[in-house]
Amino acid sequence: MKTQVHERFESNLPEDDTNPYRTGAWRPQTTEYDAWDLDVEGEVPEDLVGVYLRNTENPLLTPITTYHPFDGDGMLHSVSFAGGEATYRNRFVRTDAFLAERDAGESLWAGMAELPSTSVREDGWGARPRMKDASSTDVVVHRGEALSSFWMCGDLYRHDPATLDALGRSDFGGRFPAEGVSAHPKVDERTGEMLFFNYGLDAPHMHYGELSADGHLQHYIDVPLPGPRLPHDMAFTENYAIVNDFPMFWHPGLMESGMYVPSFFPEMASRFAIIPRHGGAASGGSIQWFEADPTYVLHFVNAYEDGRTVVLDGYFQHSPSLKSDRGATFEENLYRYLDVTAFDARMHRWRFDLDTGVCTESPLSDQNREFGMINGTYAGLEHRYSYSAIPVEGWFGFRGVAKFDSHTGVEECFELPEGVYASETTMAPRTGSTAEDDGYLITITMDVDADESHCVVLDAASPAAGPIARIRLPERISSGTHACWAPPTTG
Repeated sequence: MKTQVHERFESNLPEDDTNPYRTGAWRPQTTEYDAWDLDVEGEVPEDLVGVYLRNTENPLLTPITTYHPFDGDGMLHSVSFAGGEATYRNRFVRTDAFLAERDAGESLWAGMAELPSTSVREDGWGARPRMKDASSTDVVVHRGEALSSFWMCGDLYRHDPATLDALGRSDFGGRFPAEGVSAHPKVDERTGEMLFFNYGLDAPHMHYGELSADGHLQHYIDVPLPGPRLPHDMAFTENYAIVNDFPMFWHPGLMESGMYVPSFFPEMASRFAIIPRHGGAASGGSIQWFEADPTYVLHFVNAYEDGRTVVLDGYFQHSPSLKSDRGATFEENLYRYLDVTAFDARMHRWRFDLDTGVCTESPLSDQNREFGMINGTYAGLEHRYSYSAIPVEGWFGFRGVAKFDSHTGVEECFELPEGVYASETTMAPRTGSTAEDDGYLITITMDVDADESHCVVLDAASPAAGPIARIRLPERISSGTHACWAPPTTG
């Protein structure tokens, strides 16, 4: 392996840190690398061409009071594949907030577990007052650029997918929304368009937008909600976008006291908005709403059209509300909400009949799964296979990937040894692929005991067969949230 240090950063986190989300698999990095001639166990396939991109919450500074892992500064990782070789780079996302806090040497904005009033600065970004835009949640590729984003809305920061060179902020042709953009914008690989939403405290509380293939804002409409909500993901089909209004949102009474506490209201229905794409809902009047069983859905898998019915797959939480442990500390109770297994999220299917206005729904699996991916060329079209993260019990982490066949209900798993954890796994179609699962699954692992990370390549058709290649990275990276695959034709 050959490495070159791009930049090192100072951190004031304690050397004897005991926070579970700044130690172990979540230990942050302070060094940016370029690496090539990487050590490989197995063989990198010649027909694997493109870039695996991963975003990471990677803090450098102690919080004002209480750290939540989703407050961490964004750090992107790229593993580029071509000609049977792989190269690696990692870079902090140099947001305005990151640069300001680096200059100050201290945290300037309250995190999600802190009162906004504790912020040093009175300005901020996002759906809630005085919050830092860490751009650490998600990453997608549009127009050949990797766009990092923040889950509570902010700017989109542009990067070269392979080199991670910073390219500035997206401006949508001079029409970037004042409300920002939430994590999980969706890219339609067939049209080159990017679909997105945002949300906030002020009416109408949600907007939906579409970006053209050349990067200009072509549609931006109101999606009126009864009050502030906490949507996290969306989906799309060839002709429709799907956004949501779930009965999990900041408690209105506590908001009046300046506290932002997510609360579940099981007496309320889940609601889904089906929005015609390409300007069909320019006035908001043609949005069609559907009601469904109360739940919260963190992530959807895909959506498609079956005649005049819109079909949506995602992870239905059977226990979206957790009771606090009276004998636990504030932080211990806070971190219980990061245990994905506690929410008992299982693959679920909703069917929205556009003619009758009726939603029918049913479970697809009884397995606790989350963070699903599909072959991106099938996004918005009927899919058969999805690839979900297998969550670790007790904290936020993944211990493997499960391939799910929605036609048969059969699941095939690749599980890691104890002490080794996975990142969100992307599907990379092989060059000249001829089937939906003809390609590779890519993930980055964190081996806490051996203190190392690998980029692991699996056969998407048979992940249980184990790694085709294990590519060693310069050092162990931190765990995090989302990843994406950038095909070579992007741009």
